Amino acid sequence: MTGKLDLDPVLVARARELARRAGRPVVELARSHTTVSVERAVLRLAGVVGADPDGIPWVNRLVEAVVADVGLGHGVAVPVFDALVREGVSDVTVLAQKAAAGSVRFEVPVGKAATVARRAARRAVAAGVRSVDRRRVERERLVRRYGDPARRPWIYLIVATGDIYEDIPQAQAAARAGADVIAVIRSTGQSLLDYVPEGATREGFAGTYATQENFRLMRAALDESSRELGRYVRLTNYASGLCMPEMATLAGLERLDMMLNDSMYGILFRDINPVRTFVDQRFSRQVHARAGIIINTGEDNYLTTADAVDEAHTVTVSQLLNEYFAHEAGLADWQLGLGHAFEINPDVPESLRLELAHALLARELFPDAPLKWMPPTKHMTGDVFRGNLLDGFFNLVGALTGQGILLVGMMTEAVVTPWLSDRDIALQNVRYVLGAAGGLGEDFVPAPGGFIQQRANRVLGEAVDLLERIGEQSLLTAIAEGTFGIMKRPADRGKGLDGVAAHEADYYNPATEILERAS
Repeated sequence: MTGKLDLDPVLVARARELARRAGRPVVELARSHTTVSVERAVLRLAGVVGADPDGIPWVNRLVEAVVADVGLGHGVAVPVFDALVREGVSDVTVLAQKAAAGSVRFEVPVGKAATVARRAARRAVAAGVRSVDRRRVERERLVRRYGDPARRPWIYLIVATGDIYEDIPQAQAAARAGADVIAVIRSTGQSLLDYVPEGATREGFAGTYATQENFRLMRAALDESSRELGRYVRLTNYASGLCMPEMATLAGLERLDMMLNDSMYGILFRDINPVRTFVDQRFSRQVHARAGIIINTGEDNYLTTADAVDEAHTVTVSQLLNEYFAHEAGLADWQLGLGHAFEINPDVPESLRLELAHALLARELFPDAPLKWMPPTKHMTGDVFRGNLLDGFFNLVGALTGQGILLVGMMTEAVVTPWLSDRDIALQNVRYVLGAAGGLGEDFVPAPGGFIQQRANRVLGEAVDLLERIGEQSLLTAIAEGTFGIMKRPADRGKGLDGVAAHEADYYNPATEILERAS
C-alpha cells in the first residue's frame, strides 16, 4: 500500500525521530522506577497462585507484606527468596500465606545471602518465562496445523455478557459465523482494581472479569473451534489499568494472542497516574514481546472525546509514540496493532474521503504493522439502518486501505448489548464487503495532488508540528495540558501513584533481566 499518498520521506523520518526524542525520557523514567503491579507480575512468574478466603490474591498479600517491612524500591524478589531460605519454606505461595498471617518478616539481605536470594529468584522466574515460551511455541504449532484466515483483514468481534459461561458459546457461534479474533470485553471498573480476581466469574457488568481461569476457559473453547473450523481462532483481552503487567503475564501463561495495550489509555480515560502507567506498560510490553502477543493500541478512544477531523494529527502522534515505546520494549512490527477509527461525523462534507485519507496515512506510515481499524461509535444514533450503512462504509475503507484487524461494527452500537442476531447481521455486512471489494485496494489510487493526498499530508505535517512542541516541553507536560483526547492528566496525580517507587541502588528484577537479555 506504500506510495499512494506521496508522503515526504524526510518528513516521515523527522516524525519518527521526534517521537523517539519525546518518548526517550519516559522510557528512562520507566527504567528507573517500579510499581506494585510489576513486582506482583514477577512473583506470578515465580509461581505465586491463588487467593485468600476474601478473594484477595496471595501475590497481593505477599507484596504488601514486603513493602511494609522494606519498602518497594529494592524490588520484592530478593527479600522474598531470602525469606524462603530463612523460613525453610520451599513454596512461594506458602510463604505468601505465612506473610499474610504476620508470621514472616522481610529484610534486604547483603553479601552472600543476597547472592543466594538473587540466584534463587532468577531460577524461579526463569521457570515462569519458560512456561510463556512453551505457550508461544504451542500457538505457532497450532497456526501451522489449522492455518490462518485466508484473507486480511482479520475479522475481530466482541463478546461481553459478564458471564464467562455465556461468553463461550457466543464466542464459538461468532467464530462459526466468520470471526477470526474474539475479544472478551472486561467488566466495567476492573481497570481500577489493584488486584486480579481469581477463578471463573459470572457477575461482570457490561463485560466479563479478566482472570487467569477465564483466560484458560476461553482459550480452550476457541481451540475446539479452531479444530472444528480448520483455522486458528485468536483470543484478545486487556493488559491495561492498574494491573497491566500482571494481565500481560497471565495472558502469556494462558496463550492469549492479542491484548489491548496502549501507552496512554489508562492515563487519559481512567485517570491512572502517568508514571504508574508508563512503568507498567513497558514491563507488560516486554512480556508481550516474549509471548508473541499482538498489542492493540487505543488511539480510537481519542476520537470519542475529541473531534476526529480537528484532532486527527493527535492520533498519528500517539501511533508514532506507541510504535517507539513498543520497539524499545522488544515488540516487532508484526505485533503492532496500532489503533485508529472511523469516527468523523457523517454529516461533515466529504467525510468518507477524509476517513480514507486518515486510514491510508496510517497504512503508509506503518506498512509492516497489522493496524487495528475501529468502527463508528460516537455518531451512531440508534437508527439501525443508517448504522448498518455506516458500518458498510467503514468496512469498505478497511478493504481499500489494507487494514490488518477490522473490528466488527454493530448497528445497535450504543443502544443495547448486541444480540447474537445483531452480530450475525454485522458479520454478513463484513463478509459481503470483503467478498465483493476485498481486492479493490489494488485498484484504488488517490488522484495525484487531490483531496485525499492533500489531507493526509496536512495531518502528517500537523503531527510533526505537535511533536516539535512536545519536544520543547515534555510528553508528561503535554499529557497534563490535555493534548490527547482533551483529557488533562498531571504526572503528580491520578490513581495508583502510591504504588510507584524509584529504584534503590540494589534494585533487582529477575524478569526484566531475563526479558531484556532475550531482546
